[in-house]
Amino acid sequence: MSIVQEFKEFAVKGNVVDLAVGVIIGGAFGKIVDSVVGDLIMPIVGRVIGGLDFSNYFIALKEVPPGVAMTLAEVKKAGVPVFAWGSFLTIAINFLILAFIIFMMVKQINRLKREQKAAPTAPAAPPEDVLLLREIRDALKK
Repeated sequence: MSIVQEFKEFAVKGNVVDLAVGVIIGGAFGKIVDSVVGDLIMPIVGRVIGGLDFSNYFIALKEVPPGVAMTLAEVKKAGVPVFAWGSFLTIAINFLILAFIIFMMVKQINRLKREQKAAPTAPAAPPEDVLLLREIRDALKK
């Protein structure tokens, strides 16, 4: 079997296609969750804890030149190395919120699957011709 045929067989398997669809949807979903976290949840968290914006907390590892605003973006733009612990903390909080949202979604999906399995389905009634044939068979046995 040639490499091209092997690759074709591999690429058209259902698992590979499912994985590709999952990655694409996951990327789009990631943007939605980033927006929920960054635009909806973090402002509320910041408001509750006193309007703090962790993303601008940092420690300059060199002296900041005079005239440079003490924001993370400006200090980085000036070429000063920084220990951006606030940015890391913001990303870590975003991850925890994202992980919790994903956990809740998976939990709901699993619950729905369990309910679907638990719901007993009544067997379909046999067709009329099968019933007649059974009656004839039973009559012949007598």
